[in-house]
Amino acid sequence: MTSENTKTLAQNKKARHDYFVTETIECGIELFGTEVKSIRLGKVNIADAYASLDNSEVYVKGMNISPYEQGNIFNRDPLRYKKLLLHKSQIRKLIGQVQQEGYALIPLSVYLKGSKVKLLLGVCKGKKLYDKRADLQKRDLKRNLDRAFKEHNSGSVRNFL
Repeated sequence: MTSENTKTLAQNKKARHDYFVTETIECGIELFGTEVKSIRLGKVNIADAYASLDNSEVYVKGMNISPYEQGNIFNRDPLRYKKLLLHKSQIRKLIGQVQQEGYALIPLSVYLKGSKVKLLLGVCKGKKLYDKRADLQKRDLKRNLDRAFKEHNSGSVRNFL
């Protein structure tokens, strides 16, 4: 996802706060034309989305794609289940991972790769409250260190001039 022809359209920042992401998988999404146009305008929300396995197929549920304004009769239900495009071997691997207790499939981001809409799917394990607190403490410590380092460096530049 780090190539120069990608553009992130939506991110699920809360997912990394609530879950440990053990693995990520890039997958395509089965969409209709007006949905693609709406996504290109950035009208997609994956904050409450999750993926589930039904009959050896993976569907993303809770992903909200706002109706395209010029779409009229071609617009689809914004919350309809969208099929994820994965290889059978990937689906079999996901089935094995999700059957373990506490693991879930969570969409992490939606982005354009070239002209295709892609979804980054994470195999995640839920965090406990104390894990979340530890992450907040680490982030606060890093922020304070960066601030102190920045103040120290900017002060030395002023004294030098």
